[in-house]
Amino acid sequence: MADPRGFMTTPAQGAARRPVQERIKDWNEVYPGGPGKALLPIISDQAGRCMDCGIPFCHTGCPLGNLIPEWNDFVWRGEWEQALERLHATNNFPEFTGRLCPAPCETACVVGISRDPVTIKNVEVSIIDKGWEDKRVRPEIPDWHTGRTVAVIGSGPAGLAAAQQLSRAGHTVAVYERADAPGGLLRYGIPEFKMEKAVLDRRIKQMKNEGTIFRSGVDVGVDITGAQLKERYDAVVLAIGSTKPRDLPVPGRELDGIHQAMEFLPQANRAALGQHVENQITAEDKHVVIIGGGDTGADCLGTSTRQGAKSVTQLEIMPQPPEARPGHQPWPTYPMIYRVSSAHEEFGERVYASSTSEFVGEDGKVTALRLTEVKFEAGRFVPVEGTEREIPADLVLLAMGFTGPETNTVVEQLGCELDERGNIARDENYATNVPGVFACGDAGRGQSLIVWAIAEGRSCANGVDAMLSGASKLPRPIGPHVRQMMA
Repeated sequence: MADPRGFMTTPAQGAARRPVQERIKDWNEVYPGGPGKALLPIISDQAGRCMDCGIPFCHTGCPLGNLIPEWNDFVWRGEWEQALERLHATNNFPEFTGRLCPAPCETACVVGISRDPVTIKNVEVSIIDKGWEDKRVRPEIPDWHTGRTVAVIGSGPAGLAAAQQLSRAGHTVAVYERADAPGGLLRYGIPEFKMEKAVLDRRIKQMKNEGTIFRSGVDVGVDITGAQLKERYDAVVLAIGSTKPRDLPVPGRELDGIHQAMEFLPQANRAALGQHVENQITAEDKHVVIIGGGDTGADCLGTSTRQGAKSVTQLEIMPQPPEARPGHQPWPTYPMIYRVSSAHEEFGERVYASSTSEFVGEDGKVTALRLTEVKFEAGRFVPVEGTEREIPADLVLLAMGFTGPETNTVVEQLGCELDERGNIARDENYATNVPGVFACGDAGRGQSLIVWAIAEGRSCANGVDAMLSGASKLPRPIGPHVRQMMA
């Protein structure tokens, strides 16, 4: 354990973000020098708040099974190299999760029963950012190669985790990505102010030095077929994500100016990186309405703010959640409470318990959005009479989540079966019904958290390695009974 009395004597504290008027003028991370560096002056004391709780429920809160009390103790003692080793023992990419994960580990923290929980996510990102700065994160090159080959389709967090584990086990791994650079939504879906792409690029460089091959700009299922993959590789891992966006079929949907969030955000990311984007969808000088109150909606908000929107309204069909944990979501579950992201601090209005009934337009372009307050009755949302109103909208962004993976190309070509939700069906070893073909991440699980993607990628790699070698040499993944318990 760390400081025996730390959780009683030290209040929880996070790093201060850069001033709003400074950060909305650029695309850099909202923390000065990055979150890890910004947290270093206070992080030892914060790690010392980890108590000797006996049963660390943070382990079950985290799908990766991170060894949180161990690396908290090492940080409190100033033993950074040991902390980094324990951090990497369960998580390939803590610099991603330390920036992007909603931290279910913290809501399961035992300290959180009676006071603010340990700021676990902050300790995590401080360990890894300091590790990179001190040049202690190095390629882990296998001592020998098995001669077996694996194709990983998709380079998001699940695909990257599977690929890195399999490369380190000695297999020859090629990662296919249809975009022009690897990373999936980490590259073109996550804005720079949440995670600068240099953070991703340094990890991709490490993987290349470990022997992982990246084939970008290849649309699998079109440029190379499922049959060709099966012929060329001993195993295929489908980590294609859940990329079919949920739509909003209401009157006026056909009007210009209404776009899916994942049409808007990738273009904004490219422009922020200095790339030229033809006919870019931009929020500049527009009244922007974002439909969807989740993280993607917040990303659209922060991006619209930096592009110079006149106004931004974020709509959510659910009522505003409470400030504190509600009674029906007891510790250690992840509670639905009112949270404020960095984007919400900067600009815009959040409107809850509202549903869009119609898009209004002139000359084929959207000009307004008609909405109605709703309440939940008999298992569905019903409009509240007399609450209909219009708000101006020159740009509408749909950020309502995703319904499943795209299955009309390589999934269909390979003959993979789907489950009742339209995701790729797989067994406890992540194997599909097609011999030698595996699936992990959102493609099999459905839209979920980055920690689940990495955990599934690691576990899937174990299943692939076991098939190729007869007995997996990789660290034992989380068992299916534990996964079900934490789902």
